[in-house]
Amino acid sequence: MALTTIKIFPGVDKQDTNVGALARWTDSDNARFRYGTPEKVGGWSSLLTDTLVGAARKLFAFVDLEGNRYTALGTDKFLLIYFEGQIYDITPYRSDDNGVVTTFTGATLATNSTSAKTCTITTSGVHSLEVGDIIQLDAVTLPSGTGLNASDFEDKLFQVLTIPTTTTFTIDSLNQATAVISTGGSMTVKPYERIGPVEQTYGYGWGVPQFGGTVSSGAQTGWGIAASASSVTLEPGLWSFSNFGQVLIATILNGKTFTWDTSVGASTAFTTRASTTTTNFVTALVAGTDLGNPTASRITLISPTTRHVIHCGTETTIGDDSTQDDMFIRFSTQEGLNEYTPTAINTAGSQRLQDGTKIVGALKGKENILIWTDNALYTMKFVGAPFTFGFEQVGTNCGLIGQNACCEIDGVAYWMSNNGFFAFDGTVNSLPCSVEDYVYDDFDTTKGQQVCAGINNLFTEVVWYYPSSGSSFNDRYVVFNYGESGELPMGNWYTGVNTNSIRTTWLDSLVYPKPFATAYTSSATGSFPQVIGQTGLGSTTLFQHETGTDQVNADGTTTILTSFIESYSFALQQDAPEQFLSMRRFLPNFKAITGNAKITISVKNFPSQTSAATALSPFTVDANTTKKDTRARGRYASLRVENDGAGESWRFGPFQVDVQPDGRR
Repeated sequence: MALTTIKIFPGVDKQDTNVGALARWTDSDNARFRYGTPEKVGGWSSLLTDTLVGAARKLFAFVDLEGNRYTALGTDKFLLIYFEGQIYDITPYRSDDNGVVTTFTGATLATNSTSAKTCTITTSGVHSLEVGDIIQLDAVTLPSGTGLNASDFEDKLFQVLTIPTTTTFTIDSLNQATAVISTGGSMTVKPYERIGPVEQTYGYGWGVPQFGGTVSSGAQTGWGIAASASSVTLEPGLWSFSNFGQVLIATILNGKTFTWDTSVGASTAFTTRASTTTTNFVTALVAGTDLGNPTASRITLISPTTRHVIHCGTETTIGDDSTQDDMFIRFSTQEGLNEYTPTAINTAGSQRLQDGTKIVGALKGKENILIWTDNALYTMKFVGAPFTFGFEQVGTNCGLIGQNACCEIDGVAYWMSNNGFFAFDGTVNSLPCSVEDYVYDDFDTTKGQQVCAGINNLFTEVVWYYPSSGSSFNDRYVVFNYGESGELPMGNWYTGVNTNSIRTTWLDSLVYPKPFATAYTSSATGSFPQVIGQTGLGSTTLFQHETGTDQVNADGTTTILTSFIESYSFALQQDAPEQFLSMRRFLPNFKAITGNAKITISVKNFPSQTSAATALSPFTVDANTTKKDTRARGRYASLRVENDGAGESWRFGPFQVDVQPDGRR
């Protein structure tokens, strides 16, 4: 037996030619590299029996002083809290810029048919609702003899279906009326805070004020007048989260900042909605200072050591959202929370950045705050009086593609730009990427705000989930293994397109022992919160990763987690690639295998051949397989390792084949 060991370099290479990429992996899905060898990724299981309404856009975990763990989850419709296996709705009610909750009392209800559930609600004044808004009904009374009960509406959520007039809107009732109601009853309408569209898209002038549309030409289109597809962009409903001790701070992209206080105890906290900081924080201690936060900001975070509240892309005049400047930063005084006016005795202040058109993202680094515009990276570092914070531009032409396309681990930040991948460890560095063309040649960059980045520190991975061209939502991912550089100059990268793996948020295993993530299905209907009459909102599942071998769904069923990795050609005799060889058998070399795996070998005469001279059908192997006999002849071969059954996992080692010379013809 002339046994030859084939070494295939770790990482996936899609940049090089078939000849240049000899003995390298070329494609993968649900596979990773560990200790230089490929293996199937771990499975994941749903943390809830419910699926959530809408598309999740942010996960954030924090711990209170008693050691309780909370996870904030923001969707395009709701603000939710995951706590000890349960989910709670803390979505704020809509309020004005002074924090006064918007309610419509004395509203009436009408039904025009006994063959449909549609109801028309009339308010005493202009309601300013939009199709798709979520409302809650309270203090409901209804006339008798209609077949409808107040309990069908009391304290329940409804989606606004149509807007016939400025004082009317329609909903679907829980049950069908048995008699026509021309008008009757009384109820209070409580609109939920409007968060934003489910996806990033080009839109119309009417949507700009609510959802933060930007006009590249510098001119605002009129209300209700269509804008050109190249001028107005509606950003998706995004959240930024931070915590001030036991207080969760949540900001809607281009919207208000809210707080939710856990110090009051769980029984009270979970029955209390998030509210604007004006009504949630204590009054500032210094007389004559500002009370309340800005009413329109892109991102809010807390400085980790100095405890300043930092608003990025915010108002130049607090309380006036018409003054929002996408490049303007405002920070509170230290521990002041609601105090933003600079004085001789506080550390409040502001700064406007210059390079770029808008602040896209920000996160807490090891020694400073990192702030990205669409073109540059800045550091924000505490320097003390009189300036409080110093700002330094550390990179240009390296802007962030989306708010959640950045992450940080061990003092190094990683992010995705419009023109490549970057890292910052005190210096901005471009990350050589062996799959860069594959990613960017089929990437819908107009949906950059939907990109989700995350750290999986259990396997030293940075992952980006992104939408390919023509896709409304994330349908691909790319991974950089920062702990295993591999043996290639372009690092250790791998990719995937399996829809089972697509995520809209990611949370590393810091507060919890395993990572959390969310998966979105636009065609499904979420079960929590219960929204009567909901349509087109989609469904989100909250998963815990690196558990088991497959996907365990919210309903308890299991979905098989398939995986594969495939190589370019490699020389059957690496020191003499021109030599024709006869391959008589191969030895499966698995470091670990559960269940079965399949190995497919394609033998070629030339590495650039589009089809194999000899294709050897998939060989099924398990832990007891010692060898597989083959009959194939050629100079080169390629390899595919995969699984397609439940409960299967594998970790593959160097490939061993039995070959002997077979002449040159």
